[in-house]
Amino acid sequence: MQMTLANRITLVRLGLVPAFMIFMVVDNFWTRLLSLVIFIAASITDWYDGAIARRTGTVTVVGMFLDPLVDKMLIAAALVGFVELRELHIPAWMVVLIISREFLITGLRTLAASRGILMAAERAGKFKMTSQITAIITILVILCLNSAFERWPSIYPGGSEGWPLLLREVMERLPYWLVFWVTLLTVLSGYIYIRKYQDLLNREFSMLKTNRAE
Repeated sequence: MQMTLANRITLVRLGLVPAFMIFMVVDNFWTRLLSLVIFIAASITDWYDGAIARRTGTVTVVGMFLDPLVDKMLIAAALVGFVELRELHIPAWMVVLIISREFLITGLRTLAASRGILMAAERAGKFKMTSQITAIITILVILCLNSAFERWPSIYPGGSEGWPLLLREVMERLPYWLVFWVTLLTVLSGYIYIRKYQDLLNREFSMLKTNRAE
């Protein structure tokens, strides 16, 4: 394994994934705050390791494989954890669609690479990733606020039930609509990739049918 500085940073980010998920699901202000800090730190290192690899000319096959994989693991950990937290009202079908799209496009990239085709990142894919990170950070902040209002009810008398009506409605409904919007963007970006590389898929299906016929 090519242990460059960029790859070490990626491995550190990989180690943060289980810690992030454990801290997030514990209903405690400090653990949730720590999960928010971990997620932001992991997101920053995602940009940092790539920048280091390009600047130092140490882009490796291991890094090209691990970096996007760890990104997907971090996003998936957050979304699956959100489904487990009933206070967020996020349905599992949204998360299933998002993760399924990631598997599908990863498979398409692998297929393209095996045919000597480099799938460049599309603008829709970059926007999708940005929207996912933004939505997750926002929801983590909401979780921290939920725990803070329960821990220190004097902030709003009566704890969470004492919030002003509008604030309470926003805090309860925003996570659902954020993930709904992210789901739409994720599916749309996946469709764009599939449409762009439809000829590759058609050739592969044709070859598969020919092999079966023989």
